Amino acid sequence: MKLTILGCHSATPTASTHPTAQVLEIKGHLFLIDCGEGTQMQLRKCRVKFSRIRHIFISHLHGDHFYGLVGLISTFLLLGREAELHVYGPKGIKQAILLLLKLGKAYTNYPLYFHELEETTPQIIFEDDKVTVETIPLDHRVYTNGFLFKEKPDDRKLDVEKARKLNIDLSYYNKIKQGFDVENREGKLISNKEITFDPPPSKSYAYCSDTAYYPQIVPQIEGATVLYHESTFLEEHHHLCDKTKHSTAKEAGVIARKAKVETLILGHYSGRYGDLELFRKEAQEVFENVELAEDGRVFEF
Repeated sequence: MKLTILGCHSATPTASTHPTAQVLEIKGHLFLIDCGEGTQMQLRKCRVKFSRIRHIFISHLHGDHFYGLVGLISTFLLLGREAELHVYGPKGIKQAILLLLKLGKAYTNYPLYFHELEETTPQIIFEDDKVTVETIPLDHRVYTNGFLFKEKPDDRKLDVEKARKLNIDLSYYNKIKQGFDVENREGKLISNKEITFDPPPSKSYAYCSDTAYYPQIVPQIEGATVLYHESTFLEEHHHLCDKTKHSTAKEAGVIARKAKVETLILGHYSGRYGDLELFRKEAQEVFENVELAEDGRVFEF
């Protein structure tokens, strides 16, 4: 599982800070999560192949999380894209994007599908044989979802040497990998656990964009391999959280501790702070394993 941070700062972009966007590579998929202004330039800087992006997840309709989307869709058109593109986001995103494309006479020549969201309880919005993606309802000034990306368990690993010793026919090997007990050539039933190894633990990534402190999400994200949680403010500006519906770094740490996640990544920093290490320091008061998102940084888990 690989996470590339394209942008991780709040509100207004600058020459050196970019609004929210990131790419998650998981089980062969390349998912784009949020798409603030300048996302396509950051994709190029980070050498992410545009053609591999088939699914885009937009948390909410604030500009620093989706104003880069229409530009990216238009660039796909100019590059001659043929593969279909799926966009998942709040109700209204289809109208907003298609209106801009229509006014610019930039109709796509590739299949473009919108999956509009309005449920306030967790919903599975994407699933295949390797991954599921479900919404994480959050508490922000507008309708907002985070997203929980979960790997499905791999097949069990066959202990070939043990299977040979127990005289199991080769034709049963695939069935064994799928978890079944099988009979050997003498008709004896062999337990699957006797001839297989456990697969590597499945990984999960919980992306929690703009939100106030919202412990209701803890049961859903419990045990996640990685949690990305917004940390717009430090505790000295906690009084701004109620008005803006954002969180502090320490509150993000509390969520990580309650959910027993393995790693917490902080992001969505307010531009009023010069030293990002202050965010790590505050979060580590309540949760030890804290990383800082930075534009262009790559995490591998």
